[in-house]
Amino acid sequence: METTRQQKIAKQIQKDVAEIFQKEGRELLCGTLATVTAVHVSPDFNYAKIYVSIFPFSKAPETLASLDRNNWFVRRELGRRIRNQIKSIPELQFFLDDSLEYIEHIEQALRND
Repeated sequence: METTRQQKIAKQIQKDVAEIFQKEGRELLCGTLATVTAVHVSPDFNYAKIYVSIFPFSKAPETLASLDRNNWFVRRELGRRIRNQIKSIPELQFFLDDSLEYIEHIEQALRND
């Protein structure tokens, strides 16, 4: 169960990381469309799990690898945005949110029946 403060910080991180992807991180995304779908922050605000939906799904492993290699860049830009709201900038971990791929798979299965 997340506290209200955790939820507020998570929403702020989600908004800021999406803005970083949109404005400064085009080369990080390897020509894909990436959406930050969810963020979960640890109770001590030292870790943040960022769930990213990537389109086209076939480039997801390449894009996640690029995000992991350039984690320092995203964290630095995030720090510039939220440094007045939180004491220490959390370590970021990127995870693939494959729910859209799962929905598409189910829709294709239903069409074939």
